Amino acid sequence: MDQATRGVLKVARSVLEQLDVEQVLERVLDAARELTGARYAALGVLDESRDGLARFLTRGIDEEQRREIGSLPTGRGVLGELIRNPVPLRLEDVGSHRYSYGFPVGHPPMSSFLGVPIMVRGEPYGNLYLTEKDSGQAFTQDDEEGAMLLADFAGVAIDHARRFSGFESQRLQLERTVQALDATIQIARAVGGETDLAAILELVAKRGRALVSAKMLIIELLHGDELELAAGAGDLPRGLLGQRVPLENTVASAALRAGQTQRLTDRLMRARFEQHGIGNLGLTATDGLVVPLVFRNHPYGVLVALDHLGQGAFDVEHERLLESLAASAATAVATAQSAADERHRQRVAAAEAERSRWARELHDETLQALGSLRLILSTAQRSGDAERMRAAVGQGLEQLELDITTLRSLITELRPTALDQLGLEAALTALIDRARRSGLEVDAEVRLAYEDGRAGERLAGELETTVYRIVQEALTNAGKHGEATRITVAVVEEEAALHVAVSDDGRGFDPGATTSGFGLEGMRERVELLGGQVSVQSVPQEGTSVVATLPVTRRPAADASGGASPAQPSSPRSRA
Repeated sequence: MDQATRGVLKVARSVLEQLDVEQVLERVLDAARELTGARYAALGVLDESRDGLARFLTRGIDEEQRREIGSLPTGRGVLGELIRNPVPLRLEDVGSHRYSYGFPVGHPPMSSFLGVPIMVRGEPYGNLYLTEKDSGQAFTQDDEEGAMLLADFAGVAIDHARRFSGFESQRLQLERTVQALDATIQIARAVGGETDLAAILELVAKRGRALVSAKMLIIELLHGDELELAAGAGDLPRGLLGQRVPLENTVASAALRAGQTQRLTDRLMRARFEQHGIGNLGLTATDGLVVPLVFRNHPYGVLVALDHLGQGAFDVEHERLLESLAASAATAVATAQSAADERHRQRVAAAEAERSRWARELHDETLQALGSLRLILSTAQRSGDAERMRAAVGQGLEQLELDITTLRSLITELRPTALDQLGLEAALTALIDRARRSGLEVDAEVRLAYEDGRAGERLAGELETTVYRIVQEALTNAGKHGEATRITVAVVEEEAALHVAVSDDGRGFDPGATTSGFGLEGMRERVELLGGQVSVQSVPQEGTSVVATLPVTRRPAADASGGASPAQPSSPRSRA
């Protein structure tokens, strides 16, 4: 193999290695100059009708010369000859050709000329033009054969690159579809897991931003005639989230009113963005999509994607993906808001039910007893008999003592003093003792790290209260409603988790049945707020079991005493 052939194969290989059409065209121009020694090289790409040039790429002419030349050729004159007759054309003096129109002002002088067609899959694609051989001589037959061989390789490389680009485009589209499906599944799982609204919004913002490669994505939720910047992802200014802006005249209002995506490339939408809404808060963007969040014809807000991180602006595919995500997101937001509203109603109802219970307790126990005491004393006073007065006072004192005990019991149920002053173990011990005095047989095991000397600080106050309320609710339900006779209580603290289990032999109930009580619902809420888990298992006539697991958190060292007086014992175990 001679050196010239090796040179052709070398440049041909470099062309074939490219997988992008634009890179192929650029490499063909460089390789053609290298192979033939031409000072100038150009490549004209045919238009759709194949009777003119849609593009004209050059090598050897600098930017200043290109500006002086003006408009690029479109396929007239000698260049048009190759379009009409796609066969090699070699000239010693291009100006002498019958179709030559001469050169425009500012064009460098050119004499020798070599043109060869580039065919792709048997169809004309364009032409390769070479002028001004470095030696000053005309192009040779070898130059023509080398240029033709390069053009053949270029045709193969262009076809290969176009096929690869098509596959790559399909791959990217498939990836986007998979990402959209994955984002939808993640949101559906969040809703299925009863995730709170803030977590769902954060998930939607992060997934949406990644899905369309946005610099930032913001979720604006409707609150009356205002928009709240509720969540976001990306390069957001500090302090942006949580702010509210008037809905009127914003891009969001237009999107919600029309029920369609709005683009910031639209002049009117651009003006609205810059003068109202988040644009008025200092945010700037060159491009953006504003997609409405609508569920069952009810508007909830918008998704706002700003500035595409890749080349160019958001395209139709980005818009489609974001609209698909918005449909799932709107369902998630609606579900989460409904769940939040329902939880709020349950909390209000639970608080009212608890107030009613304490009102009944005070009325039935304390007020009736005080009324009875008043009757005893007033009857004795009217009699005027000193002996009867002494007997009435004695009876009244006994009644007062009983009423004081009853009030203390009620106050202890509301908030046991032992829980604040002596700790969880002491409070549970007192609670269990009261249950035993009411006739229940209670087997109890309480092992806590602070009380056992295994930790330097008490459990966090909220955690202690939650554990106490779980045991209190379970004991109350077992005794008053379950008609239980025997109860087992276990509160055991391990290294990172606190386990609570209360089981009884009562008549049980159907956990799936609707009830008017809120004790179990309140128990679940308390546990979930602390990041724990709770399960209630019960079978009619077979008893009930409440099991909870909570992560261990402790009070700061300065608060370890829990508000106890300085006189309390120094040994944790001595308090139990």
